[in-house]
Amino acid sequence: MASFDSDGVRIHYEDLGAGEPVVLVHGFASNARYNWGITGWMKVLSERYRVIALDCRGHGESDKPHDRAAYTMERMGGDVIRLLDRLGIRRALLMGYSMGARISMWLLLAHPERFRAVVLGGVGAGGRMGEAGRRKRIVEALLAADKSAIADETSRLFREFAEANRNDLAALAACMGAEHGPGAGPSAFASVKVPVMIVVGTRDTLVGDAEPLQKMISGSKLVKLEGRDHLNAPGDRLYKEAVLKFFGEAPA
Repeated sequence: MASFDSDGVRIHYEDLGAGEPVVLVHGFASNARYNWGITGWMKVLSERYRVIALDCRGHGESDKPHDRAAYTMERMGGDVIRLLDRLGIRRALLMGYSMGARISMWLLLAHPERFRAVVLGGVGAGGRMGEAGRRKRIVEALLAADKSAIADETSRLFREFAEANRNDLAALAACMGAEHGPGAGPSAFASVKVPVMIVVGTRDTLVGDAEPLQKMISGSKLVKLEGRDHLNAPGDRLYKEAVLKFFGEAPA
């Protein structure tokens, strides 16, 4: 992996293959290798495209600040733009999963001219992540001295997933607890012209129904992966086939 300084934070990234660039942004408590490498995405995409997959700040081999202010959407999305600038890439394809999809939504609004087509994976409206106080409970679980005392099942699963990937729990707590604002409403996406495809598993109770999001993003497509949940959807064969078709058919 290569690395660069992104406004004072060292960001690591993979750069492989050749052709039109595709930028991949992974999910919370994951990293480029876990989200995109072992699931087969890097291999499949690099046969047709130049694949650029970063470890988001606080994750993988990138720097891990413990300050919540380091994890605003402006800063996390800014890492993607600064990486494109560093590599001299004016315009790219983009795919984000879960947290990476939320970052991609911010990029879609803030820098639409930089992307030819965007895939939002593992994102919806509501689900367990939409419950009041959910993020706060996850932060508390990540910082708990004794994880056996974590009563909330979803929060405990987040802690176990974070530990399985050998993450810095304090950095992840700062990332989860960061202020991201109220979120963009339908009017924000009304003028978006970039082709968008949303992909979600039918058993993904974590993010909930993706149809309201599809309606919010004018002209977007929705692909539902039958029987897949939030964790196993990234490795789905039909997901890869749908993305390859979508990228190939998106206007130049």
